[in-house]
Amino acid sequence: MRTGITRAEFLRLGASAALLAMSPFSPGADMGQQPLRRRAIPASGEQLPVIGVGTYRGFDISSGDGVAWADCRKVLEALFAAGGSVIDSSPMYGQAEEVVGGLLNELQAHERAFVATKVWTQGCQRGVAQMQHSMRLLQRQRIDLMQVHNLVDWKEHLTTLRLWKEEGRIRYLGVTHYTSSGYDELEKVLRSEKLDFLQIDYALDDRDAEERILPLARERGVAVLVNRPFGGGNLLRHLLQQPVPDWADDYDCSSWPQLLLKFCLSHPAVTCVIPGTGNPRHMLDNLQAGRGKEADQAMRDRLIRLL
Repeated sequence: MRTGITRAEFLRLGASAALLAMSPFSPGADMGQQPLRRRAIPASGEQLPVIGVGTYRGFDISSGDGVAWADCRKVLEALFAAGGSVIDSSPMYGQAEEVVGGLLNELQAHERAFVATKVWTQGCQRGVAQMQHSMRLLQRQRIDLMQVHNLVDWKEHLTTLRLWKEEGRIRYLGVTHYTSSGYDELEKVLRSEKLDFLQIDYALDDRDAEERILPLARERGVAVLVNRPFGGGNLLRHLLQQPVPDWADDYDCSSWPQLLLKFCLSHPAVTCVIPGTGNPRHMLDNLQAGRGKEADQAMRDRLIRLL
């Protein structure tokens, strides 16, 4: 075993600082890094980068907080510089939608972003009002992906979303959940409804979705976004107390977060993983999981044995 770099050590890497200092849209902004891998959205064939960013907590900041605003801007700059695009938010994430909209406008990057958000309320009219408000905050005429959050009033909202998709207000529709307690209902929805996307919790220490949900999504031609890939944080905090294993180099990984993200991406049903962060250096670390050698069964088995 070698002493691998932790996130704290990664912050000191000169390459990270150099990348952040460059224009996010210049041809050399990726510092010669491989482009992010892409996977197809089954409903359309559109290719989506495999690493995105979630905005829970990290983007729930005040517009007057200059340091936090600058950090979130750098997160998006790093994402776009790597060829990434997926940004996931929600009305329940405080000011995150407004921050995303402001930053995309500031960066003139709306065309580069694949923006996903959610509807999370009861009733058709309340749902419409909430989604319209999200569009105003995000400063977008069309949302790439609108999701029914945690299946709240999903029948009502999916009816609206199908109409909105026909009208061109959204490009894709889907549903989300973040805990296995909702999997029974989620399975019924996957079997009965035509969906473009599913967002689900999946991590090394949270593999319940492997039993029914992920195979069913693949069978039904539904793209999968993975949330909580670090096990809600507890798993990552535990692993960061240990050295990164020597064999991580075989998979072009230099940190525990990269190993955990590649674990999630090793499942054939997964389209994109969206770890949440407002830290630009963590974003750079996460992006490395979308490059280099992909995880195989041997790597999965090694990681599982660590639990």
